[in-house]
Amino acid sequence: MAQNIYDNPDFFIGYSQLPRQIHGLDGAPEWPAIRAMLPDLTGSRVVDFGCGFGWATRWMREQGAASVLGLDISENMLTRARADTTDPNIEYRIADIETVELPESAFDFAYSALTFHYIKDFERLARMIYRALAPGGSMVFTIEHPIFTAAADPRWIVDGDGRKTWPVNRYSVEGERRTDWFAKGVLKYHRTIATTLNTLIRAGFTVQDVEEFAPSAEQIRLNPGLEEEIERPMMLLVAVAR
Repeated sequence: MAQNIYDNPDFFIGYSQLPRQIHGLDGAPEWPAIRAMLPDLTGSRVVDFGCGFGWATRWMREQGAASVLGLDISENMLTRARADTTDPNIEYRIADIETVELPESAFDFAYSALTFHYIKDFERLARMIYRALAPGGSMVFTIEHPIFTAAADPRWIVDGDGRKTWPVNRYSVEGERRTDWFAKGVLKYHRTIATTLNTLIRAGFTVQDVEEFAPSAEQIRLNPGLEEEIERPMMLLVAVAR
C-alpha cells in the first residue's frame, strides 16, 4: 500500500498552502509546458491518477472530455475535490494507485501530476495503465525529477561565495528515499530517467515527448524564487502513446 501522507493533519495543512493548491493550475509553473503536451481531449474518457483537489479533472472537462475519473488515496483530498465539483461527469474515487486495477480499454487518456514517484512498483502500474487505455490512447504524467529525488538533503548547500548547489546522492541506486517535507519521513521512490522510460517502453508505450522542466526568464521575473530551479530540474514531464 502506498504511503498516505496527505491524510496526515500537519502535512495536509502545509500542503494546502502551496501556491498550486491555492491558485490551482495557474499556480503551477510547469502547467504551460504540460498543457503543450496534452492531446485534444474532446470526447475522451479520462482517468487522473492522484487527482488531489481535482483542478485537472475539472479543467479536462472544460476542454471537452466526455468523462473524468479522479483517483486518490487521500480522503482529505477527495473531500475537497467533491466540495469544489458539481459536474456529474466527474467521478472521484478512493484508490491505492499501488494496487488499483482498471477495466481494459476503458479510457482514452491517462494523466498524473506528481504522483508516480510515490509508487514502489512502477512496472505493474505502467502495464495496468497500458491495458486500461483503448488502442490509440495516450498518457501524460509528471514526476519529481530523478536528480531531485536523488538529493541527499532537501536543502540547498551554500558555499563561501553565496552560491547555491544541490547535493545529489547515489543517483544510480534506486529505491526508497525519505525526506522531511511538511512532515517527517515522507516516502518516495527514486528511479533513474532510463528506468522510468524503459519501464514504459517495456509496457508497450511509445515515448512521444520528454521535458525536464525549467522556469522561463519571464516566470523567474514574476516569481524570483523560481530561479533556484535553474540549478537542477525539479520535474520530469513525459508523454507516451499506446
